[in-house]
Amino acid sequence: MIQAQEEKDSKFNIIAYGGIGYGIVENDNEPNYNLNSNNGEILLNFDSNEGIGIATGIGLNELTGNGFNSLGSFYHERTFLKIPLLVTFNSNFSDNFSVFADVGVYGQNIIKDEYRFLNNTQKDSFEGWNFGLQIGVGLIFEVSENFGLGINYSGQSDFSKFESNNSSGINDEQKMNNLNSFGLIFKLQL
Repeated sequence: MIQAQEEKDSKFNIIAYGGIGYGIVENDNEPNYNLNSNNGEILLNFDSNEGIGIATGIGLNELTGNGFNSLGSFYHERTFLKIPLLVTFNSNFSDNFSVFADVGVYGQNIIKDEYRFLNNTQKDSFEGWNFGLQIGVGLIFEVSENFGLGINYSGQSDFSKFESNNSSGINDEQKMNNLNSFGLIFKLQL
């Protein structure tokens, strides 16, 4: 008697997503202002048999926009490097479509921070690490057995603040609030 050996799928997959969006810079002592966002993340996800997993990886978020503070009007560019730790959920609702969701915490560090005023430019006005909460939901279409792509929403808000350094001329603390983005999601089964 010949027994068919059941093929075992890998429990690991790579999730990559990126998008565009907007967020609010919330200051303690200066006016709040909006920034546009271009972001992306690459995650290594471990799936259990029940559709629940855990993921970590690396993300990059570039923010740009105009604002005003006690030093005048400015154009602001900031880049974050983010390390998330997420609980993931994956559910198939047809042969070719699935929903992927994640929720968890992150730590992020400012790797570029530049304020351009009319007469000068200030770099690295805020520094250090901060932490926050993020969520994401994606609808994935299975293109092949090991690859899927789709659309994605991601949102995040900081729960700790960045502090200004002493040489910036600003004495303030700030955090990103309601950073929302829409874009593409890719899933590669390993």
